[in-house]
Amino acid sequence: MAPTTKEAQRAEVHKTIWRIANDLRGSVDGWDFKSYVLGTLFYRFISENLSAYINRNERAAGEQDFDYARLGDAQAEFGRTETVDEKGFYILPSELFQNVRRGAANDANLNETLARVFKNIEGSAVGTDAEDDLKGLFDDLDVNSSKLGNTVAKRNEKLVKLLDAIGDLPLGNFEDNSIDLFGDAYEYLMQMYASSAGKSGGEYYTPQEVSELLARITVVGKTEVNKVYDPAVGSGSLLLKFAKVLGKENVRQGFYGQEINLNTYNLARINMFLHDVNYEQFNLAHGDTLTDPAHWDNEPFEAIVSNPPYSIKWDGDANPLMINDPRFAPAGVLAPKSKADLAFTMHILSWLAVNGTAAIVEFPGVLYRGGAEQKIRKYLIDNNYVDAVIQLPPDLFFGTTIATCIIVLKKSKTNNAVLFIDASAEFTRVGNKNKLTEPHQQKVLHAFTSRQEVAHFAALVPNESLAANDYNIAVSSYVVAEDTRVAIDITALNVEIARIVARQSELRTSIDAIVASLDGEN
Repeated sequence: MAPTTKEAQRAEVHKTIWRIANDLRGSVDGWDFKSYVLGTLFYRFISENLSAYINRNERAAGEQDFDYARLGDAQAEFGRTETVDEKGFYILPSELFQNVRRGAANDANLNETLARVFKNIEGSAVGTDAEDDLKGLFDDLDVNSSKLGNTVAKRNEKLVKLLDAIGDLPLGNFEDNSIDLFGDAYEYLMQMYASSAGKSGGEYYTPQEVSELLARITVVGKTEVNKVYDPAVGSGSLLLKFAKVLGKENVRQGFYGQEINLNTYNLARINMFLHDVNYEQFNLAHGDTLTDPAHWDNEPFEAIVSNPPYSIKWDGDANPLMINDPRFAPAGVLAPKSKADLAFTMHILSWLAVNGTAAIVEFPGVLYRGGAEQKIRKYLIDNNYVDAVIQLPPDLFFGTTIATCIIVLKKSKTNNAVLFIDASAEFTRVGNKNKLTEPHQQKVLHAFTSRQEVAHFAALVPNESLAANDYNIAVSSYVVAEDTRVAIDITALNVEIARIVARQSELRTSIDAIVASLDGEN
C-alpha cells in the first residue's frame, strides 16, 4: 500500500532532521549534541506556540491583521501577566525564535543573545505555578560550550546553522493547528539518538510500539482516566502514548512522573510541551522515586505504565527506614540491594487506584528468582494483585537484546488466576531490531481482554497452582511451546534404511567387480 501524503511528509521530515542533526554536530558526539538539536526545536516550538495563541486571541477580538512577532517589546509587556497565567511562560517579540534567527548571522554576540533569551523565558515563569515546569529547561543547551567550537566566532557560526536548519524544517503551521509534526519529530530524534547511543540510550527511551501496548493494556474498557503515572519516566514517551490512545482531554488530571537523571528529566518536560501538553497538564518531578518519591499526596492513579531500569542497585535494607515505608512494608521484605526491580513494582502497586491497572516492563529474572524476590511474588499472588504476565520478544529495546516481560497489576480482579501470554514470537525484524507491529499488539490485546486459554499462546492459571510451583510466574512454565518437529514413522524409516544399506552393498559389489576386471586386463 502506498504511503499517504501525511506519511510521506513525516518520512521526509524524519530523513531531513536526522541528516541535519548529523551534519551539524561535526566532531561532537551525537549523544552530547542531541541537547542542541532538541533544545533548538523546543525554542522554535514555544515561540510559534505563543505567537499563535496571542494572534488567535487578538484576531478574535477584532484585530484581524495582528501579528505578535511584529509588535514592539514595550507594547507586548501589557499582555505578559495574563499570558503567563494561561501558557506558563512569556517571550517578548524580539526574543522569538523567528526574530532571533533573522538577525543571527549578523549578531557577533549571538551566544550572549541566546543565553539572555533562554534566561528570560525561564524567568518569565518565576513566582508562578509554572516555575518548576520551566526551570532549567535550557540548561543542557550550553551556547558557550567548547563542544560547539574553540572560539566564540566558531560557536556562533554553528549556532546560526542550527537556527537555520531547525527553522527551515516543515513542521506544520500553528495557525491551522497542524502542529503534530513537532512532537513526532522530537520522538523520532530521541529514538534515533537512543538507537545510536546503545545502552545509555535504552535507559531513557522505550520504543513507541511497546509504549503503545502498555498504555492500551492499562485502559482496556475505559474511555477516560483520572491521570497517568510513570515512576521512571525517562523522556516521557510512555506517558504521552495516553494522549494518542485516549486523547489528552480524557486524561482528566494530567500526566505525572519522576526521573532521577536531570538531563533526561529536562527531555521529558520538553517532550510534554512539544506534544502540546501545557504546564498545568503535567507534573514531573526530579529525584529518586524509591527513596524520595514525589506525589505522596496525590490521589491514586488509575493508569500506571513503566519501564524501570533493570536490576539496578538501591538502598534496600541498608536504609533502616525502608522496611517501614508503607510502600514496601506490606510484603514484609525488601527487594535485594543489587536488584531494585520489585521495589519499583511495590511502589507502583502502592500508587495504584483500586479501579486502576499498572503495566510494567520487567527483567525476566524477577519472575522466578528465589530469596526476597520470591517472598515479594508470594505477597503479590496471595493478595491476587497479579493480573497477567506477558512474555515479550527478544531484541525490542535499545541497548539490550534480552527478552523482557510485562507484569500487569490490578487491585480489583474478578477471579483468582493469572493470565500468561507468550508473545515471544510476535515481532517483525526491522533494521537491526525486532518490532512489535500493530497486528502483533492486537493479538496480545485480544488475548488479554478475552482472558481465554489459547493453545501455545495463553494460559489462565489459578493462584493456588502458582503457589504450588513456588510462586514461579515465568510464562514458559505455564504456556507450552508448540512442538514444530516433524513426526517420524520409525517403522517406515527402518525399512528405508534397510533399502539404502542393501543398495549400498550392491554398489560395492559392482565396484569390486569393475576393479577386479581392470586388474585382470593389466
